[in-house]
Amino acid sequence: MKWRVILEPDLDNGDWAAWCPELPGCTSCGQTKVEAIENMREAIELYLEPAPLELAEGSVTCEVTI
Repeated sequence: MKWRVILEPDLDNGDWAAWCPELPGCTSCGQTKVEAIENMREAIELYLEPAPLELAEGSVTCEVTI
């Protein structure tokens, strides 16, 4: 799966901020563009990781492919 990542330079310290417009709140950074992209890849993986759920008795869980 591919995601758009926006990289923005921090003009004060030379670092790079990274964020994904399709995933609100999913951000990262790095000292270089390459590091920011690698860190963003990990941030997206963690963002998309399913959260544990406490379901009521009789509930059913399924997966949907998009």
